[in-house]
Amino acid sequence: QVQLVESGGGLVQTGGSLRLSCVASGLHFSSYALGWYRQAPGKQRELVALITTASSGAEIVYVDSVKGRFTISRDDAKASLYLQMNILKPEDTAAYYCNAGGESSPYWGQGTQVTVSS
Repeated sequence: QVQLVESGGGLVQTGGSLRLSCVASGLHFSSYALGWYRQAPGKQRELVALITTASSGAEIVYVDSVKGRFTISRDDAKASLYLQMNILKPEDTAAYYCNAGGESSPYWGQGTQVTVSS
């Protein structure tokens, strides 16, 4: 059974930092493109950052609003995905979800809440 478990969310002031982690089990982790998505209340879920497999060059894509502030990384040996978030803004407030295999994949974590106070 596939499990993705996020951690690292919390309450932080504007300009602060958080590091999200996602640990996976039950799937061949290194074979999957991985992503962080977020969903704020009343808004659609959006892709925050994506990293492809190492065999595909570990290419990275960010949504424009987080470029230069967020960094996605993966450690296939630890079956882990990370999101370093710096210079956080109130508009970054959302539930953050890790995903393996793309938005149509059934492999999602339960989410971790990030709240940025102004």
